[in-house]
Amino acid sequence: MDLRYSESDEAFRAELRAWLERALPELPSRPSWDDWAGRRRFDTDWQRRLFDAGYAGINWPQAYGGRDASPSEQLVFLEETTRARAPYVGANFVGSLHAGPTIMTEGSEEQKARFLPPILRGDEVWCQGFSEPGAGSDLAALRTSAVRDGDDYVVNGQKIWCSFAHIADYGELLVRTDPDAPKHRGISWLILPMDTPGIDVRPIDTVLGSSEFCEVFLDDVRVPVANRVGAENDGWRITQVTFAFERGTAFVSELVEARRMAEDLAALARDPAHRHELGHVVAELDAVWALTKRNVSRAARDGSPGDGALMVKLAYSESRQKLGDLSVRVLDRSALDIDDEFVVERLRTMALTIAAGTSQIQRNIISERLLGLPREQPWTSN
Repeated sequence: MDLRYSESDEAFRAELRAWLERALPELPSRPSWDDWAGRRRFDTDWQRRLFDAGYAGINWPQAYGGRDASPSEQLVFLEETTRARAPYVGANFVGSLHAGPTIMTEGSEEQKARFLPPILRGDEVWCQGFSEPGAGSDLAALRTSAVRDGDDYVVNGQKIWCSFAHIADYGELLVRTDPDAPKHRGISWLILPMDTPGIDVRPIDTVLGSSEFCEVFLDDVRVPVANRVGAENDGWRITQVTFAFERGTAFVSELVEARRMAEDLAALARDPAHRHELGHVVAELDAVWALTKRNVSRAARDGSPGDGALMVKLAYSESRQKLGDLSVRVLDRSALDIDDEFVVERLRTMALTIAAGTSQIQRNIISERLLGLPREQPWTSN
């Protein structure tokens, strides 16, 4: 792996920086937290501006509207957009960061042609329908059923923590297509049109006063068999592809942002003990950044960030929470200001060690799959 920036990388940086200086002042004001129609318009408008300028899906193949950028160009893009405080992918994140890459890796040619270009253009917003009230960290215990009926599946069940489901056009949906198979088998990965009859979406308010998370109830929802990605009952394997993107490259933008916030916090920290602690957190973030470079290189070569994505998700979420804890102590009484950037981020990132798989589950997976250690035995009383 060689991710030192070349002359062409620096030329790309200059080109991108110049475009950002022109494009950002033209953006409308950001909508309020509870203006979901406005937030969708703002986020999809930014996605379209990126697309028109040739920066959307920077690492996607040109055949689907991407730039086919090198790993180093991808990192330059993330560094520069974060430095300029450009909008994040926002409501487009499920489609852009893991549903789209999953379809690109596992979907049919028809599915790729149909769904990938609209994702990159910002024409269609996606949500995720994976977790259930009784199947969070143990996702394979999901019970939402899909029964084959001719050319359709008839889906019944409930999903929870579905980001942006109330403004989404499509969802990535995990269902059980074989109730008699072992729980890690008998699962299928479906593309769910969110305007299908029988879908009831109910937003969930968060501590920040936002409602990007939703419950989704499915009552005799008919989904075409043609919307299945991969083979029937092979959904668990395909889900691991989705998780590889969700836990790996999907955190790159957040990691760059965390490093920027650490620099901002350094300007506020006066207590030597706080500065010493911040130095340790920055060192951890730098280590995760090095691992991220490795994962981005592997994703560019093999189409997936591989096992390193598990370690990035675990290490990043733990370090980001340390940064959040420290920022609150540095702010002292100002930490009571709910509008302060550091306070908002601390509240938002409290979920990082739970979302996309808890830290405890991540450690089990790493120990068993990567290190070959014995599987954890169920606890039983004597």
